[in-house]
Amino acid sequence: MRSQGIGVTDVGRRRKNNQDAFAVDNDLGLFIVADGMGGHASGEIASEEAVDAVRSLVGKGRPTLAQISSGDDRPETLRAAVRLMESALQNATYMVFGIAQYEPDQQGMGTTVSALVVAGNYGLIGQVGDSRVYLIRDGVAAQLTTDHTLVAWQVRQGIITPEEAAVSPHRNVITRAVGSREYVQVDTRFVPVLPGDAFLLCSDGLHGYCDEGEIAEIVASEGDNAAQIFVDISNARGGRDNITAVVVRITE
Repeated sequence: MRSQGIGVTDVGRRRKNNQDAFAVDNDLGLFIVADGMGGHASGEIASEEAVDAVRSLVGKGRPTLAQISSGDDRPETLRAAVRLMESALQNATYMVFGIAQYEPDQQGMGTTVSALVVAGNYGLIGQVGDSRVYLIRDGVAAQLTTDHTLVAWQVRQGIITPEEAAVSPHRNVITRAVGSREYVQVDTRFVPVLPGDAFLLCSDGLHGYCDEGEIAEIVASEGDNAAQIFVDISNARGGRDNITAVVVRITE
């Protein structure tokens, strides 16, 4: 399988600076979206440093990814890839947390990170925070990641309904972030990939405005313009936050 991604980021209509960052590495098959948080320029630093740290460490694991691409799907090989993704996000956590310890103005900064590696017949996802990864297959979009937010946890526990979560004053409270502590729990998962599949990685400035039906329709109909269309729609509907979209298409 081959993967080809296109990414777009935008400050939105209400923010003065863009704290989102992303990476599209078609050669490595690596795609990342990060949404920074923190005062001054701290969020920008956190997201950019995290993206660079993840990209660097995943790049060092190229031999493992090459094994999977060549058809090696033994459990030990797949476990090595999972460890690679976990280590990459932990590396980003150490980096961002360490920077904050030496820069008083940046203490408390952090970032979400959603990362996708496509290798052979597999997609490997690493997730911290509330940026999302969707799989679009046969005209249907499905969210592959779990939001690490207070309201998402409350919905899963049956404390509030999804409708209540959508208007909750706590809907932006993150329960996991890269860099806010020395260690973070990383969600990982493998998904099989097929020719014609597509993925959308996005920050919450996008997924707050587009539902899964719209996501599938835009990815199917807009070709290489899809990422920009997502940004344009989010801005037209309010643009209350920074907006980032990375659309990845799978071919043989």
